[in-house]
Amino acid sequence: MVRGSEVAWSTRQLADLAHTSVSTVRHYHKVGLLDVPERGLNGYKRYGVPHLVRLLRILRLADLGVPLARIAEWDREDTDLGHELDELDAELGSAMARMARAREELAVLRAHHSPVDVPPGFAPLARSLSPAQRGILLVLSAVLGPRDLDQLRDAMSVADPATDEFERLAPDADDATVERLARRMLGSARRSRRTHPALLDLTSRSPHGEQAAQDALARALVQYYHPAQLRTLQRLHALLEVGDPVAPAPTPPPEHGSSP
Repeated sequence: MVRGSEVAWSTRQLADLAHTSVSTVRHYHKVGLLDVPERGLNGYKRYGVPHLVRLLRILRLADLGVPLARIAEWDREDTDLGHELDELDAELGSAMARMARAREELAVLRAHHSPVDVPPGFAPLARSLSPAQRGILLVLSAVLGPRDLDQLRDAMSVADPATDEFERLAPDADDATVERLARRMLGSARRSRRTHPALLDLTSRSPHGEQAAQDALARALVQYYHPAQLRTLQRLHALLEVGDPVAPAPTPPPEHGSSP
């Protein structure tokens, strides 16, 4: 409350004094952190020193990184905040580490002129990947662990002209074309599995469980590749099994579709 003998501030004046914005003051009213003052005869809010002090305390706590939802419990003079300060310091340390990693990744993205929709570590490869490959890679980044992603990245770093041909395969490709392409991809696939044996059961170590990872991968393949490409992958897997039995290929969901 502003006493009659006191000079009252408007919302704009209060915000200016606290080096903040009118919208911030109004937001603090809305969430219950700052009491709404009385209005004068002209209908305007009339703020006094207690409002300014309260606003400055809120802003101070916010600057320290205290979430707005916790400011009310922190803003008590009779509270020992030693433990809370330790927790906040740890949270800020983690946030700073995340921001440092983000800045490092931004530097790599800029250096390689990479699209941003690639998982960490894949920026050097990003410009050589098709939109379909990037989409599937994002799905894999969600279901695979870091070590398996490293194996996948190393395998993908080896260029293969047949892979580019696969990405350009026409939707109406006949069985003979599919067979030729699968055989062209066979040598590279066998070399990749020899040098990166973890690829044989890539989804088995998923943090989400093998079945969930298999399902996510299968759905991603169906989303991004048309039926001719899916037939090529199935034929490639069959050829691989002839000389070197491997884990079952992802089984596409029943609702087969083609890429947009």
